[in-house]
Amino acid sequence: MAPTTFQYPIVDVWANLPGLGAAIPEVARLFAYSHSDPEIADKKRSPEDVVALMDEAGVSHICLSAWSRPGKMIFSNEEVAQYTRAYPKRIFGLAAVDLHNPVEAVKELEHYVRNEGFVGLRVVPWLWNLPPSDAHYWPLFVKCIELDIPFLTQVGHTAPACPSEVGRPIPYIDSIALKFPDLKIIMGHIGYPWAAETTAVSWKHKNVYIDTSAWSPKYYAPEFITFANTTGKDKVMFGTNFPQLGWKDCVDKVNTHLVGTKGGFRDSVVKGFMGGNALRVLKLPETHLEAPRSNL
Repeated sequence: MAPTTFQYPIVDVWANLPGLGAAIPEVARLFAYSHSDPEIADKKRSPEDVVALMDEAGVSHICLSAWSRPGKMIFSNEEVAQYTRAYPKRIFGLAAVDLHNPVEAVKELEHYVRNEGFVGLRVVPWLWNLPPSDAHYWPLFVKCIELDIPFLTQVGHTAPACPSEVGRPIPYIDSIALKFPDLKIIMGHIGYPWAAETTAVSWKHKNVYIDTSAWSPKYYAPEFITFANTTGKDKVMFGTNFPQLGWKDCVDKVNTHLVGTKGGFRDSVVKGFMGGNALRVLKLPETHLEAPRSNL
């Protein structure tokens, strides 16, 4: 397989396995509202299929997450590891764990980081109806600090028909950043309708970042763009929530709506936003050109 050439690294810090739309009824509703491609959203695909879609869009790296909810592992860490093993310099795992079993959750997180190279922990609070300030998270935060990996979580309203309160940046992200100042936190989904709160919390805390997953670049909040162009240049990251949104469509819309346009990103912001900041914070390798090592 010939290597793909990228103009500069493009990292999607919030991606999911194809088939997510069929696996979570609440997410299926969101995907329908977003006009997601059912051939990708509802059907599983091989690592080769996933990388082909990345290559089509010029995406060099993705962070691919497992999914857990009370009483059920929707997509297991082992399923994600099959993709990361196939493309260990292109696809990077984000662990999901059972918040209701914190001892085993900490063990599972450590195993997949130390033995499988996973690069972060992701918890979607609305699936648990527990905000990140809840004590169920705290042992995991300590382990994330020990392992030097970030905690990724959703902020903003819940587009699926679930309570949105747990997604508020203030007080929840603000309070855990104060309690765990060494914890790297990546807030996904920009935080609408609390985008100003999201940028304020990221500005306030040195280890708190924002990604744009689940939002088309046409609709990034003005507060987010202002933050990216000023004090937040090193704290913003590209994300899609694939397969809700497609990689090629999102990359194309960044280029057409936000690069070299009035009201868009300054030239000095683009490379950091699209990949440079994620490479640094998630400690991803600069090298990203390779053929697959194995198949599912």
